[in-house]
Amino acid sequence: MADGSLKLSVVVTVVSDTTQQTDTRHLEGCLAALARQENPPAMETIVTCDARLGGVDALEKKFPNVRFLRVEKLHSARHGPSREHHDELRGIGIRAARGEIVAMLEDHGEPDARWCAQMMAEHGAPYAAVGGAMENGIDRALNWAVYFCDFGKYQNPVPRGASPYVSDANVSYKRAALERVAGAWKDSYNETRVHAALHTAGETLWLSPDVVVYQHRMNLRAGSALVERYVWARSYAATRMTGAGLGARLMRAALSPLLPPILLLRYFQIVRRTGRNQDKFFAALPWLVLLTSAWACGEFAGYLTGRTG
Repeated sequence: MADGSLKLSVVVTVVSDTTQQTDTRHLEGCLAALARQENPPAMETIVTCDARLGGVDALEKKFPNVRFLRVEKLHSARHGPSREHHDELRGIGIRAARGEIVAMLEDHGEPDARWCAQMMAEHGAPYAAVGGAMENGIDRALNWAVYFCDFGKYQNPVPRGASPYVSDANVSYKRAALERVAGAWKDSYNETRVHAALHTAGETLWLSPDVVVYQHRMNLRAGSALVERYVWARSYAATRMTGAGLGARLMRAALSPLLPPILLLRYFQIVRRTGRNQDKFFAALPWLVLLTSAWACGEFAGYLTGRTG
């Protein structure tokens, strides 16, 4: 339900801490960054997480103005976080938001000090959605590799203007635009599905280099990063081919082994275009080879079975 006194709702979804952990450093860093915002509008912050996540009680005391939504039962729950798990949490947060603008972050994302103000300034124009740049905040080869895989195309300087895509880890929407495509997120929020619905409705997605979030993943391990690539790729492939016939799925599956070199070339072209972080790219290259291979395996499984898991 909208609240006329609130200009901005920020929905923070816990995606990087598992239900077995009590380490909520990612979430604490994100909330601290939001608390340090310069000239923020009248706003609310909502955190959505699995009810089993430990450490939340301490954060509630430290950030009393934040609304924590502990979800007892997720329809997409598995033996660990999944893309569908996160999308369901995002949808819950959007439905609970009351501001005129609804923004989304992930718990490992730390917005810069002008993030809220810049986001609101960009929404002075009639864009349905505003997305921004993503930067890596931890200087380790594995972190750089995961960053290039997840957010390399959002490395600054991103081109300012209308864009076919923006990242769900740094995005905001006019409430009215979201309501016009409510059918696309009534059960859960999926970035591809919602943005396709907005495009179909004639809406504009806008990308701004001035709206910046830093990725801070402090608990990255090789094994979990590879599993994450596989799980997310399988979800992406199955969602992408919803309703497709077996022949179309098999064709995509057959092409999946070509993905690692294609993706590596794409990432390298981005660092060349931006003129930044080429040395980080080459230092991370061994990890990138492994991560893109895991992604290709995930897409293969998603296309072959047509199931997200």
